[in-house]
Amino acid sequence: MAGGLFSMEHPWASAFGILGNIISFLVFLAPVPTFLRVYRKKSTEGFSSVPYVVALFSCTLWILYALVKTNSSPLLTINAFGCVVEATYILLYLIYAPRAARLRTLASFFLLDVAAFSLVVVVAVVLVAEPHRVRVLGSICLAFSMAVFVAPLSVIFAVIRTKSAEFMPFTLSFFLTLSAVAWFFYGLFTKDPYVTLPNVGGFFFGCIQMVLYCCYRKPKSASSVVLPTTMGAAAVAQLEAEMELPLGAHQAVAVLPTCAAPVLAELLKLEEAMGSPRKLGGVKAV
Repeated sequence: MAGGLFSMEHPWASAFGILGNIISFLVFLAPVPTFLRVYRKKSTEGFSSVPYVVALFSCTLWILYALVKTNSSPLLTINAFGCVVEATYILLYLIYAPRAARLRTLASFFLLDVAAFSLVVVVAVVLVAEPHRVRVLGSICLAFSMAVFVAPLSVIFAVIRTKSAEFMPFTLSFFLTLSAVAWFFYGLFTKDPYVTLPNVGGFFFGCIQMVLYCCYRKPKSASSVVLPTTMGAAAVAQLEAEMELPLGAHQAVAVLPTCAAPVLAELLKLEEAMGSPRKLGGVKAV
């Protein structure tokens, strides 16, 4: 795979690597509408920055893994792009967030993206002998990706409990499942278990979420809830923010080696929605 994204020596690995790049590129851009709204309103409207901080950490881990392993151009390119995008999201959040939220974001950033990443570099690159670096770094990336599976499980349980798939976007789940398939085969053809294994779970949970969406989705009708028109402007703006992708930009399902954070974002959005009485009660437009 050296020399670029496509290699004639490994055509299938190259093809799936490019496909994974394209899909993950779109997933990384999913929060753009939310941050455009943040820019226009000069307010973060109370949503969390945690998914973007975690996404940045995930990207840096996989960049380090790709650099140590070498010959992993698809992993390197998409995660480099992801770092730029996530860093931009975090910067915009810091500019427009209230002081308390800004301090929490800075604390999370320095704890995870600076301190934790520096620790990984010291342990995996400085303390570990060169022949074992790929295995150690791959294991760290694998463990981090597996840990994110807690989010899809929580989303699935919440959908079953509430019998509503309102906050589990089918389109996003579909593309994340497709992305999991692409990265699974990329890992398979490059014989990289650290890329392959997380996406087995990603595909599995993605399929479950799409099935649940079909089972619990509620057809839109004139009496169904979409936007409350009797609420104050601030409440409407907040509900619109939660209904749009990135507060949960988050994909709900697939845990991608290149983009694990949307799962966390989806969980955050769903938890906020489930914890809001006005949503559970179903506000009707009048």
